[in-house]
Amino acid sequence: MNTQSFVTSDQVNLNYLEAGSGAPLVMLPGWSQTAEQYKFQIETLSANYRCLALDMRGHGASDKPEHGYSIHRLAKDVHEFLTELKLENVTLLGWSMGCSIIWAYWELFGAERLAKLVLVDETPCIAINPAWSPEELAIAGGVLPAETIAELCNALASPDGEAARVNLVSSMLTPNCPAELKQWILACNAQLPLKQAATLLYNHCHQDWRSIIPCINIPALVIGGRISLVPWRSMEWIANQIPNARLEIFEANEGGQHFLFLENPQKLNRLVVEFIG
Repeated sequence: MNTQSFVTSDQVNLNYLEAGSGAPLVMLPGWSQTAEQYKFQIETLSANYRCLALDMRGHGASDKPEHGYSIHRLAKDVHEFLTELKLENVTLLGWSMGCSIIWAYWELFGAERLAKLVLVDETPCIAINPAWSPEELAIAGGVLPAETIAELCNALASPDGEAARVNLVSSMLTPNCPAELKQWILACNAQLPLKQAATLLYNHCHQDWRSIIPCINIPALVIGGRISLVPWRSMEWIANQIPNARLEIFEANEGGQHFLFLENPQKLNRLVVEFIG
């Protein structure tokens, strides 16, 4: 696995990991996560594909500028990354916020350079609108009221922000998650400065992708967790919007919480190989 970097149009150096050869599989981490956290995917899937995992700006080993912490800027970074490396017919895999980056990419660039999508455990809209009907809430998969999101982001930006981050990330793991794995996840998260973490999370939570997702017209694998904080029925709705999409739900005994790609990498890797071919 090689560590490399490229420079964005606004002069931000982004780190990425690469291994293997063949059809390109580009993996986008979630909020506060790192490219390194796809190590179980890279180790296995690089036997079949050219695997690349990108540290978004502020995350992991990438530069940590004061600007650019919005979903659409991150999507532009991904487009510049694919363009710089001359990647075509890409399978783009996003987990959590990585899905939001994919949806913003689609809004800006459509299917340019893409062949397939893997969408792992992300709701179409995190912030709850109190005017939604029960059906709208189920579709949107709203997780938190707007005032709670503001409180969380303010807590992240406060002097006690690290405790807020630990509590948030810990809520995304099953009780069976090994302590060593949890500590490693938290250490990876700590590489995103808390001020930028709060700014990005606020922007991320207030996006609504329900009008964009039905526009997707390339093959998609949609994966959720039965006991994830992301309601699995919203993942079902996403799969129903994309023609011939495949839906897979990890059950509770399969690590079916938000970090399912780390708690059960074997199943996720198998699904990806079956999907890409």
